[in-house]
Amino acid sequence: MELSARPDLKGLTHDWLSAIGEDPEREGLLKTPERVAKAWGFLTGGYTQTLTDVTNDAVFEAEGSEMVIVKDIEFYSMCEHHMLPFYGRAHIAYIPDGKILGLSKFARIVDLYARRLQVQERITTQIADAVLELLAPKGVAVLMEGVHLCMAMRGVQKQNSSTTTSAMRGLFKDDARTRAEFMSAVQGTLRSR
Repeated sequence: MELSARPDLKGLTHDWLSAIGEDPEREGLLKTPERVAKAWGFLTGGYTQTLTDVTNDAVFEAEGSEMVIVKDIEFYSMCEHHMLPFYGRAHIAYIPDGKILGLSKFARIVDLYARRLQVQERITTQIADAVLELLAPKGVAVLMEGVHLCMAMRGVQKQNSSTTTSAMRGLFKDDARTRAEFMSAVQGTLRSR
């Protein structure tokens, strides 16, 4: 989905280039303010969308009540503290209670929240709450693992670190066996050390 540029960022980018000691008028940078405005339009597209927009009419009635897991959903986001990227994978599980969601919509839900200035803890919770709101399932589990460039490129400069966050709702929170089944199913996909 092509999202509109943030035209107000053109002038800011021009000024930013000057502020860091660059010449915004040199050949290689002439179109940079426009490119940055387009890029940030895409990277922050989650602000202009709603849960209804990204899921359309993809909620269906269903009889099943067995765990559904969608693994390895790539995400890319921007840290709200330093405006540097963080990225990784999300794993989402739910136990239906009369309703299911089209599988591609889980990736769209992840993107909805990742395409905002964020912290990983918040995205994880927002995804779990969105699935809970849409489907009213017996349980929801979200596990996210991310690499944060604010830790790798600056500050402590730890390139091999990663952050894992989880949000458990319903049976995943209340029943250790259900939670263990989910964790076992995604264990092999977690980042190896």
